[in-house]
Amino acid sequence: MGFRMKRGIVSGALLFAVFTVNAAAAKQENYLPPWNPPPAGMQFNVPPVDAIADLHGDIVDPQLVVFFAGNQFMVVHDLLAAFTRAHPQYQRIYAETLPPGILASQIEGGVLVMGNLRITLKPDVYTAGKDAIAQNQQKHGWFADTYDYARNPLAIMVAKGNPKHIRGLQDLGRPDVRVSMPNPQWEGVSKQIEASYRKAGGEALDRMIMDTKVKDGSTFLTQIHHRQSPLRVLQGESDAAPLWSTEAYFQQQVLHRPIETIDIPAAQNAVGTYTAARMKNAPHEQAAKDFLAFMQSPAAQAIYRKYGFMPPH
Repeated sequence: MGFRMKRGIVSGALLFAVFTVNAAAAKQENYLPPWNPPPAGMQFNVPPVDAIADLHGDIVDPQLVVFFAGNQFMVVHDLLAAFTRAHPQYQRIYAETLPPGILASQIEGGVLVMGNLRITLKPDVYTAGKDAIAQNQQKHGWFADTYDYARNPLAIMVAKGNPKHIRGLQDLGRPDVRVSMPNPQWEGVSKQIEASYRKAGGEALDRMIMDTKVKDGSTFLTQIHHRQSPLRVLQGESDAAPLWSTEAYFQQQVLHRPIETIDIPAAQNAVGTYTAARMKNAPHEQAAKDFLAFMQSPAAQAIYRKYGFMPPH
């Protein structure tokens, strides 16, 4: 075989390999956040190196600042647009959708640093699980007023076709099942999930998933579960992810991603209640009052229903 022919074969093989890698990267790229429509303006978003998915809106001189529990990221675009239609005097709104524990630390410390960005904005409204709101009120006395606005059960997200044949929470204890699990250090949902583990398989199942499998690497503890857990399942890095049902609903029903939802029986499930709290030291007091009132409106409730959330009562 001549040198030119060999070189042509090698070059063709290299081109094929490069094409295959690029095709795989492009396919993977389709799954990367931010997953929501961005505001108007010059767009520069390069996942995963530069994709600020959980900071929303106007960071300069906002008229309202809202810290949302992160798993509501899919609601924020529609919700804030509806609020500005109802209250056109508020056009510059800034929102964060980070884990509630991170947001609480940000409130307590007065600053959040993300990459090279330093944010010192104080929230007018903070939303989190009902228990977390009660605990922060008891500890800090932060809130002037609160309102329960939605509920959410747990579910298990798996890849389309359910290749590991996962039927329920007990299967997450199997050594061959890789689990993506919220880190209890800052993700409040982890408490509800662990309570469900104990209902399904006692303390032994909880220890298996949260201790044994964490140590051997088959349970991955996320830092921001509403982004990492769906992505890990979509990219084949985890086989199952227990999370709020709305996160699976959003990926499957709204984005039409190749995932499936495994329901958790009511006897093993935990239903979280979300509470909005107006800060006592809200920099924009009237805007905070108007937003909390809007959260109680049929328009806001309809948006939450659109994304699979249950009514508060």
